[in-house]
Amino acid sequence: MSNQLWQRKPVEHFEAEMRESKLKRVLGKFGLTSLGIGAIIGAGIFVMTGVGAKEYAGPALALSFVVAGIGCTFAALCYAEFASFLPVEGSAYAYSYATVGELFAWIIGWDLILEYGMAASAVAVGWSGYLAKFLLLFNIKFPLWLMNDVFTAKELVADAVNKGTLSTLTTHYSNIQLPSFMGVDLAINLPALLIIWLVTAILVRGIKQASGTNNIMVVVKVIVVLFIIIVGAQYINTANWTPFIPERGTYTDAMGGTHKAFGLLGIVSGAAYIFFAYIGFDTVSTHAGEAKNPQKDVPFGIIASLVISTILYILVALVLTGMVPYKEIDITAPIAAAFGAHGLGFAVLIISIAAIAGLTSVIIVMLLGQSRVFYAISKDGLISKKIFGELHSKFRTPWKANILIGAVVSLIAAFTPIEGISKMVNIGTLLAFVLVSLAVWIMRKKEPNRMRPFRAPAIWFVAPMGILFNLGMMLTLEWQNWARLFVWLVVGLLIYFMYGRKHSVLAKILLEEKQKQ
Repeated sequence: MSNQLWQRKPVEHFEAEMRESKLKRVLGKFGLTSLGIGAIIGAGIFVMTGVGAKEYAGPALALSFVVAGIGCTFAALCYAEFASFLPVEGSAYAYSYATVGELFAWIIGWDLILEYGMAASAVAVGWSGYLAKFLLLFNIKFPLWLMNDVFTAKELVADAVNKGTLSTLTTHYSNIQLPSFMGVDLAINLPALLIIWLVTAILVRGIKQASGTNNIMVVVKVIVVLFIIIVGAQYINTANWTPFIPERGTYTDAMGGTHKAFGLLGIVSGAAYIFFAYIGFDTVSTHAGEAKNPQKDVPFGIIASLVISTILYILVALVLTGMVPYKEIDITAPIAAAFGAHGLGFAVLIISIAAIAGLTSVIIVMLLGQSRVFYAISKDGLISKKIFGELHSKFRTPWKANILIGAVVSLIAAFTPIEGISKMVNIGTLLAFVLVSLAVWIMRKKEPNRMRPFRAPAIWFVAPMGILFNLGMMLTLEWQNWARLFVWLVVGLLIYFMYGRKHSVLAKILLEEKQKQ
């Protein structure tokens, strides 16, 4: 058993699977870059900038993006090296299987499943918020209980009562009363649930259709992000940047919850909080099995999407905190609200449309990436191939996995607050980056002469810094995040030892070799 747990899957096996792959190779270097930008630019700009500035870093949120960007850069170089010589679907899961062993690979694969699923849920909730802002421009309103989960709905009412703005809240919804059943208040984020099912239907149809849809949305939102930067810069009040790094203190939310915020540690905490918006370059590597020239195109897509998106993030953060005092930022739709505060109604319309398009593209990429991780794990027998690895006869997509994932993710999005979901994503993302940085370092030691079309420069520095930067951000997250991660990993280990270890393809190969001896 111990031999199996730490047995590495030979790189030659991955290469053979790549040659036999039934997935269609339709993605070029710009298609992959677009997928990366599609995932990165979205929640980080349109949703998380508000919470990051108001609750963690203040105007110094721009520095949070710098810190997160540096940590990502180190991890991205490691991802790019692995993707160049191991261009198969599965991302960090496949890399870990080749370098450390089956148990380590299962842990990181299980972590990726959490990462992508929770990210799609969180973004769907943000999408719902911008849809509400968009419809409100045309005086189209829905009940509070149909547009929010019960926890968020109660917090909105409590916040409005505390600030004396309940009358304003009533203008945003047709009804702010929550229905109840047997004394239990009821609410559902219906738009978030529906957008997940719409994207799931697109993904079942196939990667080419999904990629085409994503490319259109990426062009739209990049143009609008540039619009936000250029127009918003005209309304910056530099007094809003003073103090640029607020004094360390305690933040208290509408429901009475508290946490430490601001100061230098607040910059790091802000980086950790908004970090999941960077997992876009990770999703590029999950599509190596569908790339036309994966050795060259995947590293290009990873690094290009990261650099472009980080620059845009920093500029938008500066514009947002310059337009509105950080204490007054709207956390549900911060960019649209900032322009609305300056009476720029036309800008609110444009930004809301871009946010809806942008967040849709993020959901597409997240659900696409998660289904490909499931597909890779199922090929190794660690989860059911019949459910997660079977391709549709016409569309050549893992359709059963797509539908199952859509069902679970839609329910999470419908009934869970965005803050709780996003914190689960952050710690999962950071863990994946730490493990990949470690894995590429190990692989350089174990197989230094293996052909690498792309080699991370100064690996002796890049890999350790990738580990330290991302682990450091993990350590700033509250203990509840660590507790949830621990529970998730325990559940994963139970599945592995009860099912995966017994059905492992690698285990069967080891057994056959042992019998031949």
